[in-house]
Amino acid sequence: MNEPYVTLPSVPYLSEPGSATATSLYVDGEWRAARNGRVREILDPADGSVLTIVSEGGRADTEDAIAAARHAFDRGDWRRVPDDERGRLLGRIADLLQRDREEIAVMESLDTGKTIEEGRIDVDDVTNVFRYYAGLAGKDAGRLVSAPEGVHSKVVYEPVGVCGMITPWNYPLLQLSWKMAPALAAGNTMVVKPSEITPVTTAKLVELTAEAGVPAGVVNLVTGSGPDAGAPLSEHPDVDLISFTGGLATGRRIMAAASGTVKKIALELGGKNPNIVFPDVDLDTAVDYALSAAFFHSGQVCSAGARLIVHNEIHDAFTTELARRAEAIRIGRGQHEGVRCGPLVSAEHRAKVEAAVARGVEEGARILAGGRRPDDPELAAGYFYRPTVFVDCERSMDIVQTEVFGPVVTVERFETERQAVELGNDTDYGLSGGVWTNDTARGERVAAALRHGTVWVNDFGPYFPGAEWGGFGRSGIGRELGLAGLDEYREAKHIYRNLAPEPQRWFG
Repeated sequence: MNEPYVTLPSVPYLSEPGSATATSLYVDGEWRAARNGRVREILDPADGSVLTIVSEGGRADTEDAIAAARHAFDRGDWRRVPDDERGRLLGRIADLLQRDREEIAVMESLDTGKTIEEGRIDVDDVTNVFRYYAGLAGKDAGRLVSAPEGVHSKVVYEPVGVCGMITPWNYPLLQLSWKMAPALAAGNTMVVKPSEITPVTTAKLVELTAEAGVPAGVVNLVTGSGPDAGAPLSEHPDVDLISFTGGLATGRRIMAAASGTVKKIALELGGKNPNIVFPDVDLDTAVDYALSAAFFHSGQVCSAGARLIVHNEIHDAFTTELARRAEAIRIGRGQHEGVRCGPLVSAEHRAKVEAAVARGVEEGARILAGGRRPDDPELAAGYFYRPTVFVDCERSMDIVQTEVFGPVVTVERFETERQAVELGNDTDYGLSGGVWTNDTARGERVAAALRHGTVWVNDFGPYFPGAEWGGFGRSGIGRELGLAGLDEYREAKHIYRNLAPEPQRWFG
């Protein structure tokens, strides 16, 4: 049966299906309804049923949240809280995440369609992010700068101010942690606007920040659509920074809107990520990792290895095995044991994936596996799509160059190392890439030559909170995680002190 064996927890900010009211906005320490009284149904992607009801905030609500964040930053004590105390607070948030680990994993699975196992991984990753930045808070007191005798010169770091955070639907909890944890560690205040279709765990994380002791007004949440609730964050003069993870088209609009007030911006806009396989690898292992790279979370991952580039010598054997295993992947509701691919996030998104697959066929690519909805009638109401393998692909094809963001992988051929690098770099994006080889020197050469923000050698997908994440080209601007991820939310200030000022007499 395609029915969940778990349900969402009963919490004040998530209303029962059929409710006419909801209070999922969190502004200045209070859960409240949208000013316009509107609500939105959040659907279960596994069967299209209504999962919960949330507030549909608009411009007025976002402006209220910005005002609360501005007041908390300018007149509150948060920015003056000692760094080590902010670090301890982040540590408390991490502890609360682990306390509620199973509940949050269920919420993420039901809301996004991913498996509960993936949800647990997400909670653990988010916990590690908060603990990493808890450890960094207060560890950088600035630096002294070499100066002439009689001068004391130092550089200190201060919070940017009010930060607008717009997060995607595929990893709502994880992507928020990459923004929220360093922003809190640095002493900023914020307004969070999650994707309108997967806001559930964002509200839960906001709840935990309050429980941990984050003062009112520091963290504010507005649920609603991008044009209505999100756009004011890019335009408003009281927002000092905008951080966005999502699609290229929206990123461009945010850049244009933010230019009016010359805000700081941080953008992560996805990628079309190459996964290069040389013939000296163990085929079984490389295929195994290629499946995970392409089909984890049903391919709805910005760093998915959706563009395989395989050496001619092993191409046929590799693709035959890849297709065989792809056809054997069990898809279904993410709460069911043994399921490896859940549904796509919405009917609209599945339609986009299907349109991309149709374009691939029109261009001459050949489907070796998938390319269809599942045959199981129990899955007919959900937004499922079979893992799909394309062969006979050329670099000029739209299916090769455009991010599909679904369970679709293309396979190209190469003969020489130089050709592999050229193919891997033939993209407008540059978020991540992989190279498979048992030749250490070759692995180093190819990793150095690929113009991508993260390159894995004999792996695909792992990241660490201490390692910067971001892309080249149209994959975005700035970096998340690592020390650079903290610097995104800080301003450097040079303080110059003349220890013995005397008249200069420059003007007599």
